[in-house]
Amino acid sequence: MKILVFNGSPKGEKSDTLHITRTFLDGMNDAAPQEVRIVSVIDRHIEYCTGCFSCKRNGGTCVHDDDVREILGEILASDLLLFSFPLHSYGMPAPLKALVDRLLPLSGMAMKKVGERYEHVGQADFSRLRYLMICGCGFPNSRQNFEPAVQAFRLMFPNHHTVLTVPESPMFNAPEAAPVTGPRLALVRRAGKQYAEHGAIDEALLAEIGTPMIPEETYAAIVNGNCEQKGSD
Repeated sequence: MKILVFNGSPKGEKSDTLHITRTFLDGMNDAAPQEVRIVSVIDRHIEYCTGCFSCKRNGGTCVHDDDVREILGEILASDLLLFSFPLHSYGMPAPLKALVDRLLPLSGMAMKKVGERYEHVGQADFSRLRYLMICGCGFPNSRQNFEPAVQAFRLMFPNHHTVLTVPESPMFNAPEAAPVTGPRLALVRRAGKQYAEHGAIDEALLAEIGTPMIPEETYAAIVNGNCEQKGSD
């Protein structure tokens, strides 16, 4: 399977969420060899969409001549788009959102009714594409945190989507947290293997991955203690 990963973290390779994503990909490779390409969005030249809709009227050519033209070609050659990002203001970080806005050339101005809503008609056949979102956040739980980003992702990619959310994600970059992050990463790896084998992840496994690794109050106390320590330096 050709997998195109969009690392949407402004921290690039130092992303906490990328630890989770790489483990998920290891699980997919446990099932079968995968062809993976990771695009660190922060390192690419991506202009903001102007909303001119020229791309929808002239066969998909954007007025901007930047890295998005190459990225659009990679999307069309892929089987799975994996969006890996930390939660920022209950949504995608700005660099990744800028890229998603620039996906407008993939559809035209014409629209059609699908179920209870209208969608733009694609300028190419994307029926084979699958979409995966892996999102981490620094809060100690998932409740009333991930919902806006998850809903937006499902609306943008209404078919063949899978969502994996992980709270307390900064712990994955802390070596001293390995006793608790190790078992959680083992679950993530199992989820990757499941996804590669069946195209879906068991709901119970997804729910377990989305639970706190340590008690919420303990995690919050550690984070607050670190903030106080840095503030006194």
